[in-house]
Amino acid sequence: MTFARQSVALISLAVAAASVHAHESTLNKKRTSNPQVEEVRVWGEARDASHAGYTNPTSVLTQEDMVSINATTTEDLVKFEPSLVIRKRYIGDSNGTLGLRGSNMFATPRSMVFADGVPLHYLLQTRWNGAPRWTMVSASEIAQVEILYGPFSAEYSGNAMGGVVLIETALPQTRKVHVDLDYFSQDFSAYGFSDRLTGTKSFFSYGDKLGDLSVYFSYNHLENESQPQSFYYDYRAAPANGFTPVTGAVVQRDVSGKPAYYYGDTGVEQATTDNFKLKLGYDFSDDWSALLNLAYEDRNTLRDAANTYVRDADGNKVWAGNLVQDGIGMNIAAGRLGNSDLERKSLSTGLRVKGKLNDQLSLETNLSDFRILKDNTLSSSRNPQDPLFNNTGLTTDYDDTGWQTLDAKLVLEDVGLDGMQWIGGLRHEAYRLNLDQYNSANWLQGDNAGYTSRSGGETSIDAAFVQLNWDIAERWDLALGGRYEQWESKNGYFSRRNPQTSQFELMDVDDVSRHQFSPKFSLGYVPADEWLVRYSAARAYRFPIVEELFSQSQSYSSSNVPRPDLKPENGLHHNLMLEKQFESGYARINVFSETIEDAIESQNNYATLVNTFSSVDEVQTDGVEFILNYSGLLVPELDARFNVTYTKSIIEDNSTAEGPNPATTIEGNDYPRMPRWRSNLLLTYHLSDKWDLSGNLQYADKSYGRLQNDDIAEGVMGAQDGYTRVGLKTTYDLSEQIEVGLGVDNLTDEQSFVAHPWPGRTMYLSLSYDM
Repeated sequence: MTFARQSVALISLAVAAASVHAHESTLNKKRTSNPQVEEVRVWGEARDASHAGYTNPTSVLTQEDMVSINATTTEDLVKFEPSLVIRKRYIGDSNGTLGLRGSNMFATPRSMVFADGVPLHYLLQTRWNGAPRWTMVSASEIAQVEILYGPFSAEYSGNAMGGVVLIETALPQTRKVHVDLDYFSQDFSAYGFSDRLTGTKSFFSYGDKLGDLSVYFSYNHLENESQPQSFYYDYRAAPANGFTPVTGAVVQRDVSGKPAYYYGDTGVEQATTDNFKLKLGYDFSDDWSALLNLAYEDRNTLRDAANTYVRDADGNKVWAGNLVQDGIGMNIAAGRLGNSDLERKSLSTGLRVKGKLNDQLSLETNLSDFRILKDNTLSSSRNPQDPLFNNTGLTTDYDDTGWQTLDAKLVLEDVGLDGMQWIGGLRHEAYRLNLDQYNSANWLQGDNAGYTSRSGGETSIDAAFVQLNWDIAERWDLALGGRYEQWESKNGYFSRRNPQTSQFELMDVDDVSRHQFSPKFSLGYVPADEWLVRYSAARAYRFPIVEELFSQSQSYSSSNVPRPDLKPENGLHHNLMLEKQFESGYARINVFSETIEDAIESQNNYATLVNTFSSVDEVQTDGVEFILNYSGLLVPELDARFNVTYTKSIIEDNSTAEGPNPATTIEGNDYPRMPRWRSNLLLTYHLSDKWDLSGNLQYADKSYGRLQNDDIAEGVMGAQDGYTRVGLKTTYDLSEQIEVGLGVDNLTDEQSFVAHPWPGRTMYLSLSYDM
């Protein structure tokens, strides 16, 4: 960006400013008819200026806000928040990716998620594979969610370029048993598929306080049938001899608007998840406490109902081969309509200890360990109904994969000048990923009949940070901070076929080490009572993750090649905000600007079906958002949460690009998956102390899924559609122990795609019991 452009941007940004976390407190004074709120302890509720909200614009959700949402899994609770998108393709989706501000839903390493201090973000892989492990915490145990926008606090790494989601769960302070039973159903039709799909969720928890020891155990079981996630098509010139005549292909368009013949879909996916959670909290004294978190996930996703639309002259289903319909050629690759079976078992352990060393100094430490116990995907080489199927397949296996983190934070109060606070800390993160793919003679057994690819490696980050928060005067405050990070990639490897010998061999990658310093700045001013103006600026570096550096794989439909030479993303972030507080809410305007250099993006060569990660030289994102959160809007019984965001994200420079996307093809294009407009509305009307009626609205306009911006068609497989989704929910307390709920999402049954299809109209029926 030129100096002139920077000056114009900074001048334009000076019209607004940001808020502090303390101004969210009015939302927590809302009335509640839920007795559970007063019986639980929120371990992270003690917020003050030491928290990142002192520098970051924030948004806080309490249990009272969550009543408006049809929430089956944790990510549902945040999907209506400002400048945020959750790509949840169906209930039970393991790929519920998160996008915040200028970081799209596939830039998953630019967003962080913590639950009770334990990382849920998955900084081993990116795109759909990099979705946070939301199911390690259940929606039913959450007491509060806070979202920090941008990397303006020195406390968080460059992985907070988009923002940070902080989840705090609850421990009952008396003996408490809670049960949730949920049923959901959707009708879905697209191309050659039409069916009713159903699912259930069962949740049980037990909590108690035994002296200084708090105990909590929960079990969550979810089963659901999803709509088909992929619809396949082809379109070729008039074929030569050897093509089998067929009928039944559905004539539509592809994402570029060209004619396409859709010949099949992946069919219903059956997702089953079991989660076990144990939390132990202990109060050593009035000032010191500890919380141990253990979470185990057992997930299975079975895809064994693929559909082929085409039939030969005798009416038989055709599953693969060179085909022709109406003079148009199609090729169905052998494994395109095959089956797959994913089995994943993961264990997360977290320990938080915090307390006061003296009247001025406090300490918090967090230790976490996440490990994949088993993660195997078995894929058949052909559909089992195909007469040519010989029971072979491909196995994808993650072995010795996981991470460990350790941090310590000190907060020093009232040292130096009046109103001065110092925060400092250390953090260590270590990640490792090992990915094997091999042929199987029996696809369901997953036996190793020869590797097709192997890759993996390790990364680590050691960081130190310090931040000064200073109330300079009655109406002024200042935050200055910095974060130093030492990053290393090591033990990297990937496989290849030796061109001389055609032998399978492993190639080692040289270790690489980098270090960066990220300065932070925030200045707040209170021009009048109940008004706040704040400007925040930060530099942030987001280092490459293991998949981006070393991933090398080969499937039946595409392949990935490694890029161990990737540089860190380099971001310059500004946020200015103007906020007006009301007696029971606030109105806020944010103006934000982000310049990301060396933005790491997955780029595809659609001719060769080869994927790789490479850097886009510069992406510029500018946006403005308006937020209104108000309790008792117009009438005392009505609560509202409304936000609207305009974002313009443009590829400014791609001059050093290599491969399928030279600079002339994408400079000036919109950055993928970044709609210009987004808006959300949550309304809750308290009909009585026992009965709530809620409505919600989600809106986004169309975006592009490709750097080339050539995916212009709407309402087709692969598109990044705009959407307007309306939801309703009502809950009624039959007694102090029993609550029933009825809801619907996508009330108008709008059909839209986010590459894959969004769900159709979905009905919910829920029953909750407290004892």
